[in-house]
Amino acid sequence: MEQTLSALGGILVRAIPTFLLVLFLYLYLKRVIFRPLDNVLGQRYQATEGARQAAAAGMEEASRKASEYSAALSAARVEIYRIQELERNQLRDQQAGAVREGRQRSEAAVKEGRRQLDAEVESLKRSLALETETLAIEIAQAVLGGSRS
Repeated sequence: MEQTLSALGGILVRAIPTFLLVLFLYLYLKRVIFRPLDNVLGQRYQATEGARQAAAAGMEEASRKASEYSAALSAARVEIYRIQELERNQLRDQQAGAVREGRQRSEAAVKEGRRQLDAEVESLKRSLALETETLAIEIAQAVLGGSRS
């Protein structure tokens, strides 16, 4: 057993330089390669994550602006429809007023025409009455004068 322990001790003594070399290599690689590599990877992650966050914020802003635009567009449409309805009502009122005014003018023209027609009828009746009387006298003279001859 002693021989085994002494052989084991010899192996351990010979392994110390290898262990130290591996430890030195680990520390060297960690300092020279892995630490800068971790820094670069961390910076790259921060840059890509920052870009992702900026893109997400941009998408949220675009979505918010699209919603605002949609709401403004809807409000503008409602306002346009309201204005069109007001103008349509005003036009309808103007047309109704024009029709009313035209109807009043035509009724006035018809009344004036009837009045003139009635005046002409009266005038013609008087004229006819005078002519009738004159014709009656002439006919009576012609008949009476014709029988006297």
